[in-house]
Amino acid sequence: MIRVAIIGAGIGAEHLQGYRALPDLFRVATLCDRDLGRADAVAGNDPDITTTPDLDAVLADPEIDLVDICLPPHLHAEVSIAALAAGKHVVCEKPMTRNLAEADGLARAIRASGKVFSPVFQYRFGPATAALDALIAAGLAGPPVMASVETHWDRDAAYYAVPWRGTWAGESGGAVLGHAIHAHDLLCRYFGPVARVQAHCATRVNEIETEDCAALAFGFENGALATSSITLGAAGDETRLRFVFRELTATSGTSPYAPAADTWRFKARDPSRQGEVDAIVANAKGHVGFAGYFEALAAAIAGDPSRCVSFEDGRRSIELVSAIYAAARSGNTISLPLHAQDPIRAGWQPEVVA
Repeated sequence: MIRVAIIGAGIGAEHLQGYRALPDLFRVATLCDRDLGRADAVAGNDPDITTTPDLDAVLADPEIDLVDICLPPHLHAEVSIAALAAGKHVVCEKPMTRNLAEADGLARAIRASGKVFSPVFQYRFGPATAALDALIAAGLAGPPVMASVETHWDRDAAYYAVPWRGTWAGESGGAVLGHAIHAHDLLCRYFGPVARVQAHCATRVNEIETEDCAALAFGFENGALATSSITLGAAGDETRLRFVFRELTATSGTSPYAPAADTWRFKARDPSRQGEVDAIVANAKGHVGFAGYFEALAAAIAGDPSRCVSFEDGRRSIELVSAIYAAARSGNTISLPLHAQDPIRAGWQPEVVA
């Protein structure tokens, strides 16, 4: 049994439900938040959960095996490194760091600790992605060709009433970083490393510092191409993904927060193979979202083969975000991996915010 401390009772409430779906693997023992009333509300009447505002006490608790960090982005790297130094396994919400320099420091802390570190990318888990994984393994997809990603959500002034949101200092980035990062991770999982990026970013919906719209184009190392359309000014929240492989097209529904739980369409390019595709899809199963993510994490902690999201996956997402901001600001196509001396590695946040 893995004993968990959740740090932050915002998105931490959804993490709690993911752990509760796996009672044979996890027990949430502590919920830590500076707002003790919020922590108490999320914990409810669960007698097994202790609530506290004291992060240092949580890290010093020898009974805690795993620290789950659900804090504002500017605190992610600092608290992750402290938890690793305290001998804990670590889960960290996105983005795991604010730049590649912080990621390098986090990598050193992970190596020194010998513990499992996993950034949160729960979009990877659910029946739809299990089906796509099985279709690829069966040789029914072929190499990736083209993809389109839409992250069209609705975020208004009430959402940005939280003081750290919409700011470079607190949120560390805008819609590219805080909203589309999950869809981009899923895209890269199936299409591989990005080799070049073109980008346009704009603030057109809310009076905030960071961008709330973006139009992106990716070229992958394997020659595949993709586009990503992002806005926080849509009439509702929808995420839509279309992955075109040489022999198969996979199209998601529009579920914004757990696309792999939605019904996808898998269409064989050769109609004579549609029956094979349908048979595999019909048998695909898997825990959805956070529960699937945590199930893979438990296997990694046990040292078993696992689809656990790795530090390297998180680093790739931070490098892609860096390249997107560099491309948008320069108007140039940015190649990946980034050069070791590229100043964007130290951070994309503007030095002075008007």
